[in-house]
Amino acid sequence: MVKVQRFFIKYKKQVLITISILLILAEVFKWAFKLILPYQILMAIAGVVGVIPIILTAVSSLKVKLISIDVLVSLAVIGAFIIGEFNEAAIVTWLFMLGEVLEDFTLKKTRSAVSDLVSMAPKTALVLQDDGTTEEEDVDFIDPGDQVVIKTGDQVPVDGKVVNGNGNLDEASINGESRLVNKSVGDAVYAGTMLENGNLTIETTAAGEDTTFGKIIEVVEEAEDSKLHTEKLINRFAKYYTPFVLIVAFVVGLITRNFRLAITIMVLGCPGALVIGVPVSTVAGIGNGAKNGIIFKGSQVMDEMRKVDEIAFDKTGTLTVGHPEISAVKVINGNKDEIVKLAAAIEKKSNHPLANTIAKMDPFTIDADIETVKGKGVIATYEQEKYFVGNLQLVEENTEKNNKLAQIVDDLSNQGNSIVVFSNYDQSQLAVLGIKDQLRPQAKAALLKLKKLGIKKLVMLSGDKQQTAKKIAAGLPIDEIHGEQMPSDKANFIKAEQKEGHRVAFIGDGINDGPALANANVAIAVGNGTDVAVDVSDLVLVKNDLKQIAYAFSLSKRTILNMNENIAIALLTVLILFIGLFVGYIEMASGMLVHELSILVVILNGMKLLKNR
Repeated sequence: MVKVQRFFIKYKKQVLITISILLILAEVFKWAFKLILPYQILMAIAGVVGVIPIILTAVSSLKVKLISIDVLVSLAVIGAFIIGEFNEAAIVTWLFMLGEVLEDFTLKKTRSAVSDLVSMAPKTALVLQDDGTTEEEDVDFIDPGDQVVIKTGDQVPVDGKVVNGNGNLDEASINGESRLVNKSVGDAVYAGTMLENGNLTIETTAAGEDTTFGKIIEVVEEAEDSKLHTEKLINRFAKYYTPFVLIVAFVVGLITRNFRLAITIMVLGCPGALVIGVPVSTVAGIGNGAKNGIIFKGSQVMDEMRKVDEIAFDKTGTLTVGHPEISAVKVINGNKDEIVKLAAAIEKKSNHPLANTIAKMDPFTIDADIETVKGKGVIATYEQEKYFVGNLQLVEENTEKNNKLAQIVDDLSNQGNSIVVFSNYDQSQLAVLGIKDQLRPQAKAALLKLKKLGIKKLVMLSGDKQQTAKKIAAGLPIDEIHGEQMPSDKANFIKAEQKEGHRVAFIGDGINDGPALANANVAIAVGNGTDVAVDVSDLVLVKNDLKQIAYAFSLSKRTILNMNENIAIALLTVLILFIGLFVGYIEMASGMLVHELSILVVILNGMKLLKNR
């Protein structure tokens, strides 16, 4: 039985197409050639083919003590066969299978990106030996205390502490921040980050599954598994509806001793409008969202979305653009244009983490001698004059101390900027450049609209320092700001809010957001995010437009309302049919006509969702 069930699940679409062809041929024989026997045979074949997978599913549900909608449909179809209504049996099975295919299509989710994430995890490391040589070892065999060597361009294989060397790390996979971070002796580093320049020797504190990156993978996989067990709306409804119809049919049959009447009750009680109505609403709602750059992964997401009362945002790439830009140029001495021109030309020859941002300010190039001072910046010799481009320490060590310079550096730092100081030897050309990630232009308007829609709490979670995060979010209608957040911190924050009764949506775009996305009631990924963020999410903003979140809320409410309307239409139709049946105005044929009309009504009702509002 299991093999047969797997076959029908695997080829569900092909079975639906086969039944559809049989139904069309049957109608052609009946209406074009006036041949009833071929019509009855084809309808019977269609009914048999269609009912087999339904019966198998019904048996499986009964084994786990669940009286699903499949049980009612199976009994109704078998009853229709017993009383000779082959066409009704075929139509009921076709409608049910069509609904299943539509629902499967809209709820299909893959886990390929999670597999990609696992493949990204570091596999080996260069372990420093007692004689000073290095040997490549599997990370699973590295113990805390072992020293690991990391070269430029290598991925950090373990969590640890720098014991020798200096370099700039890309930590976006861990904290989501786009800028590089300088690491020197005593600083912590994390597996999965990338050494862009420099060389490091680190002492291992955690390896393999125990690293921060390893825990990200574990949390994502666990949360993904738990989400696969979500019940479909129709099955939750069927728990109560199916036993009710069966009891009514049994009682009526027992009292009247009329087997045909009891079977008719089951046939008419089979909610065809419900079977097709819910998937139609889902497809229409999801289609509307897709047309507007919003990808919902099923109707369950919409049901959760409309209940959300709190939204937590990852900062980088979500509320901000995700690419550092020049935010300020404070000139103390000299000509601004000349300083920008020289600074851009010098940074074109530098591998400093912020060099590319400055280099883009002017196309001017120079032939200069460049000396890199690790962790501080560069010294350029051009036309017999020295220029210093880097941090405040580099300038103060090579020129005189300037209180005004220190004050400007302090002010820009407090505003959330990374700092680059430009100076020549006598400080006749002296300026401070502030660089920071910029807020998205629509961020404030989008958040205000969410407030108007009833979202009670807006939160920003950032890997930046708390003071920097507050400065970046200044002016936004954010209720809470939490800085220095590791992936596990974000996930724990969401869990804590959920324990307090909040329904939390989280919006992120990176691998580091995986745990938070996986634990949120609704996980929202922006369109330029990593495959992992998109895969773990329930909802994807393809256009990367925060204003679309508000539209997603509105569309979710409309779609769920539409589903409820279709359920109401289906139940009202069944009620009318039962009343008509008992008072003698409705028979099997006329009842099925009303049935088909109700299906047309719910389809038309569902199509309303295709219109934008």
